[in-house]
Amino acid sequence: MEMILDNPIWHALSTHHRNFNEGDDRLKYFYPEISPFVAMADWDEEDKEYLVEKLPADRNFFYITAQSLDLPEHCKRGFTIKLFQLVCRKHLPFHPPGIQIRSLGKADIPQMIELTALTKPGPFNQRTIEFGNYIGIFEEERLVAMAGERLKFPGYTEVSAICTHPDYTGRRYSAALLSQATAGIVSEGQTPFLHVRNDNTRAIDLYEQAGYEFRCEMDFAIFKKPSFG
Repeated sequence: MEMILDNPIWHALSTHHRNFNEGDDRLKYFYPEISPFVAMADWDEEDKEYLVEKLPADRNFFYITAQSLDLPEHCKRGFTIKLFQLVCRKHLPFHPPGIQIRSLGKADIPQMIELTALTKPGPFNQRTIEFGNYIGIFEEERLVAMAGERLKFPGYTEVSAICTHPDYTGRRYSAALLSQATAGIVSEGQTPFLHVRNDNTRAIDLYEQAGYEFRCEMDFAIFKKPSFG
């Protein structure tokens, strides 16, 4: 069952997020206002030929997969790193007193984009909020910390966009948001999972304290297909 997590973008766009798919049945990618993620079923040579033929040019795409991919020569890799994929099989709740968390909506999008642009927890665009269930912490009407959900497919929901403004670190805001987001996913009968840079030891410690466990290493890259001629 957990093999589905090896290619999470593909399974999300094939099921829960099929309405967000700008591609087709073979090459799947989100509308750019939602997310830059792209996926293929196998990433074999035949798939890669189709990628070169059908992928829009001069647009940054991201992938996450357990495979170590060699992209076609026509695709230019801009950045790559290894991520750790962690899965929460037994949530360890954290309920600090005095931290007020509220749901985020469309009116909060400008502040959400500003915060994620500063802290860089992952891509966040005008319609990313449509993944659903984003929550945040405010100080005097200023959004200073947030978290939410991203990829969803049968049995699993990804926690994403966990971030805190650098002026407000050390207050356990991220821990509180992670705990509430995780609890919400568990209450729906789903297993929470997330991705984190393999060198982000501070975040990894936070996730492990909440009950997340290492599952595997994932390939992450940003790339584009330049226009021809």
